[in-house]
Amino acid sequence: MKISPKMKKALNDQTELEANASNTYLAMASWCEITGYEGSAAFFYVQAEEERQHMLKFVHYLNDLGVSAKIPGTKSPASNFKSLETIIKTALNNEQIVTKAIHNMVEIAQKEKDHSTYAFLEWFVNEQVEEEKKFETVLQKFGLIGRDKLAINEIDKILNTMSAIPIDTGAA
Repeated sequence: MKISPKMKKALNDQTELEANASNTYLAMASWCEITGYEGSAAFFYVQAEEERQHMLKFVHYLNDLGVSAKIPGTKSPASNFKSLETIIKTALNNEQIVTKAIHNMVEIAQKEKDHSTYAFLEWFVNEQVEEEKKFETVLQKFGLIGRDKLAINEIDKILNTMSAIPIDTGAA
């Protein structure tokens, strides 16, 4: 099966986005860990691995098509953050950027009648709905519970619980 140069570029660009997201979440996990947010650290370590798995899905898809996947270098992520709430807002923004990129690829696939890539991307469309909802829900907790030390401790516990939820990598 052949894919267009435009789709190949979009898929390789997505590989880079996922790799950068993984490193960003790793940096967030590290900051949380040294700041004393053990639950949040566990949550972001899981998120980092999830994004790495997403990157690998794109690499394998390209390779399965006989197209050489471009393994990206990554940007050095921020390593110092203002607060746990700032991290969650940044993570939500990152997920919104990924969602936009996925939707762009879906539009390319539809326009080019690339049914295989369209089918491949469907999982990511659904995954992004879940990802955005996850971070929006955590952000709501700051409004509901508060931003004092006790509230942040509770949010850290919530994030720890969320880190224990198994990740669906789509692998069978």
